Amino acid sequence: MLPRIHEHRAADQMRRLGEFGVACLILAITFPLLLVVALAIRFETPGPILERRERIGAGGRRFQMLRFRTTVHDPKDALRPWAQKTTAVGQFLRQTRIDTLPQLLNVLRGEMGLTDTLLFD
Repeated sequence: MLPRIHEHRAADQMRRLGEFGVACLILAITFPLLLVVALAIRFETPGPILERRERIGAGGRRFQMLRFRTTVHDPKDALRPWAQKTTAVGQFLRQTRIDTLPQLLNVLRGEMGLTDTLLFD
């Protein structure tokens, strides 16, 4: 019989492996959609396709959570989120939650779990 610590570690590793596999599968299935969304963002407004938001993960580690950009890119408004204007593509992405699909890359890196992608807005 394994000590409890090893049981928890094994369970965590199995969960991580399962999340990694599911994230890979979802990314593979949605890859064409991700390309279309990236092109739509690029053609609608200038600026980066992805936005990064600093979050604190397990153990207090900081990481950059990825999302599709849904607002007009204006560096002056970076400190004033209420002043950012949502784009037409961005509004659709938010309504359908497609803007959160890049968080699967955070799952692959081990920075987030699959359930975390549902919790962050």
